[in-house]
Amino acid sequence: MSELRNPTPAQSPSRPPLRAKSEPRFPGGPAADPAGSHHERRIRSFQPRRSRVTVGQGDALERLWPRWGMDIDGQRLLDLEEMFGGLPVVLEIGFGMGEATAQMAAADPGTGILAVDVHTPGQGNLLGLAERNGLSNIRVANGDAIILLREMLPHGSLDGLRVYFPDPWPKKRHHKRRLIQPEFLSLAAPRMKPGAILHCATDWEPYAEQMLDVLSAHPDFETTQEHGGFAPRPAFRPLTRFEGQGLDKGHKVHDLLFRRVLESA
Repeated sequence: MSELRNPTPAQSPSRPPLRAKSEPRFPGGPAADPAGSHHERRIRSFQPRRSRVTVGQGDALERLWPRWGMDIDGQRLLDLEEMFGGLPVVLEIGFGMGEATAQMAAADPGTGILAVDVHTPGQGNLLGLAERNGLSNIRVANGDAIILLREMLPHGSLDGLRVYFPDPWPKKRHHKRRLIQPEFLSLAAPRMKPGAILHCATDWEPYAEQMLDVLSAHPDFETTQEHGGFAPRPAFRPLTRFEGQGLDKGHKVHDLLFRRVLESA
């Protein structure tokens, strides 16, 4: 009888070493957890998404992040005048894949855009768009916009704030996660210059109504519309692919334009 032997296991192809959760996906790029020391028991308005980063997006992250990117670590106060060479600065929270942000930056090169998101493919895509179109007035920030506002932006440093199509959190039990709440407005208002515009847009009608109620009731903001209510879409806000898909489905998009009130003497 022949001797039985255990078959030799097939050699598995070599794989790159596993990346620790706290390590960045791209050397020199956005950190995996930029404000790790600032973890807190707070309901977050965003949900990080894991999706594939293309070769082009990854290349942009590795090459351009050291020049145009920053992590929201909560460890320092930003000098926006130095960062943008003296340009007035608008903060954009949640830019998706960055197409609309790039279009607005190209149309208004005299305004700096500090664009915040946690979506790595979108960060890489926006950096690539900025390079291809010669847009030096964009900076991409990675992390939690609440920490950015609360700990890294000086009072009176923003000339505008844009929140386009934030997650509507449609289930009633999740409404507390919506970004546009009185607490958020009270945090954002001191960082905005008197007269600065807060511009929100959403295609989720119940959220639009909540935004209108919250903004109308907040003492630090006033509507730009003579008779109140929603505003027409201003020409400077591009029609995004996401918005176009919603319009094709019969969704109605609502814009809200509110002004930071002048501080009393």
